[in-house]
Amino acid sequence: MSHPSDGPSDTEKTLDLLAIGRSSVDLYGEQVGGRLEDMGSFAKYVGGSPTNTAIGASRLGLKSALLTRVGADHMGRFIREQLVREGVDVAGVISDPERLTALVILGIRDRETFPLLFYRENCADMALNAGDVDVAQARAARAVLVNGTHLSQANVFDASMKAAHTAKSSGGRVVFDVDYRPVLWGLAARDQGENRFVAHDTVTEILQGVLPVCDLVVGTEEEIHILGGSTDTIAALRAVRKLTAALIVCKRGPKGCSAFPEAIPDTSDEGVVGPGFEVDVFNVLGAGDAFMSGFLRGWLRDLPLERCCELANAAGAIVVSRHGCAPAMPTWIEMEAFLADRNRPCRLREDAELEHVHWATTRAGTYDALKVLAIDHRAQFEELAAELGADPGRIPAFKALALQALHEVAKGDPGFGILMDGRFGFDALAAAADHPYWIGRCIEVPRSRPLEFEASADVATELATWPLNQVVKVLVLYHPDDAPDLRERQERQVRRLFDACRKTRHELLLEIITPAGSPVDAQTIARAMARFYDLGVKPDWWKLEPMEDAAAWRNIEAEITRRDPLCRGVVLLGLSQPLEALEAAFATVADIPVVKGFAVGRTIFNDAARAWLAGEVDDHTAVAMLASNLSRLSEAWRRARGAVGRAA
Repeated sequence: MSHPSDGPSDTEKTLDLLAIGRSSVDLYGEQVGGRLEDMGSFAKYVGGSPTNTAIGASRLGLKSALLTRVGADHMGRFIREQLVREGVDVAGVISDPERLTALVILGIRDRETFPLLFYRENCADMALNAGDVDVAQARAARAVLVNGTHLSQANVFDASMKAAHTAKSSGGRVVFDVDYRPVLWGLAARDQGENRFVAHDTVTEILQGVLPVCDLVVGTEEEIHILGGSTDTIAALRAVRKLTAALIVCKRGPKGCSAFPEAIPDTSDEGVVGPGFEVDVFNVLGAGDAFMSGFLRGWLRDLPLERCCELANAAGAIVVSRHGCAPAMPTWIEMEAFLADRNRPCRLREDAELEHVHWATTRAGTYDALKVLAIDHRAQFEELAAELGADPGRIPAFKALALQALHEVAKGDPGFGILMDGRFGFDALAAAADHPYWIGRCIEVPRSRPLEFEASADVATELATWPLNQVVKVLVLYHPDDAPDLRERQERQVRRLFDACRKTRHELLLEIITPAGSPVDAQTIARAMARFYDLGVKPDWWKLEPMEDAAAWRNIEAEITRRDPLCRGVVLLGLSQPLEALEAAFATVADIPVVKGFAVGRTIFNDAARAWLAGEVDDHTAVAMLASNLSRLSEAWRRARGAVGRAA
């Protein structure tokens, strides 16, 4: 099959998969069990079959790329940014200034009904044409994925075939996902988007035009029917076989799949059968795209056909248990965990362990180091303003200056961050959205013990109003030996918040400070963390007090490693300590890998805030003071970690 003289050999190719075609924004109804007409809120995800597959393949460890068009609009930028987060090559994602990004509105009515509305009138991805194909990219791909729905437009058919022939002539392979949506061929009413089959000779003829170049053909039984021109599955498979020597894989829902590498037998069960997994079906949308990504993970690595089917069926089973398509795609770590335990509950979305692995392995970004300017203080600023006789209405302006100072030091480095509040820091939070920095936002009532939350009594309702890139920070004044009633009230609040964060797709930073005067030894903080882990709370980040006791840090590290090795890590808080004291604290934890940096506030801003609120310095000087302190701490952290590296 390979033709080294015509292009790069398989070992020289830089891409595993180039997917071509639909790319849209899915707006998924969040209310389940009713009509689309009665849904009141929607979750926004990336969508479109080849886009979903590209993301799924990337999550499973393949190097994937996408060739499509998106609008030069907010939704198009969302797709591009999300693809970058997912590790998908976006060199072939073209911004179209003349057309809008496609939208799809979806819902989950019941176990059998999933209403779909496609907003694709003159949309960007349907304008894809042969001139958009980067020949070098197609030649660099081990496989090109063509999707059937896109072939309804001649220009997209031409683009798909150009990429397919280019890949084929360069020793690559061609994969065909039949992906039949009658409504997008004009064969069903617009409110019948979920309709999966309408027989049509012209559609069959167009789809069959792809078959001679294919190495792999994948479709449901209904899709095999339209491809083969018969509603008898075996007859349709045999019609397809006459036109291609490709491996044919028929998806059979709960029954798994049947693969046919050669002649078509008399029954589907006589093919290479990949048994399905018994799971509770929540949402079938996107399962086929997950199946394709799982199959390609094996097929492109030349694994046995049975293993390819197993990976495909597992990926599909995981996705049907969740809300959404692209965000539900499993990662390779998650796939391994799923296959390692065949006794998981039928309702996978209630499997806390698997859901945590999914969450933790699909979070955006990685942080080897994190340096955060913490300026979420509220009570302290109010007290300072009162002490100085200053107008508290000026506090928001100072917090905006803090963001300026952060930017002067960070200069776009995503390893820096800002921790802000929504009361005085709302405008600064909004401005921070234009930068690549880590953004945290506090939710606790200052100094509350037992813990209380600001704003709505229903914390999930409050978080639903926060942008998804804001990490929820909560400070708990907590000791593992608190009185049982107090301890349980605080723990209940943290559990509520953790559950709300997962449901609203926000990361959680849990800050623990032991109350003044409480006894603290080398086990205290580790015991507090263990208590929350016992309750099922697995924060993405911990924010902990600086301690000189190296044994205490070893205990903390051991607790995280044992209970949640996927935790992002720990950042140190400051407790108003002098810069010199924090620099010494950095040296203490420099060789503790789970400690990733700091989130320090008053040590950095107190002098600047006092002088600025008193009218002793102007904006420029205040920014310079903030930047100087932040820069000094950042350099101290870098030196401390660097010293450990040099010693090693």
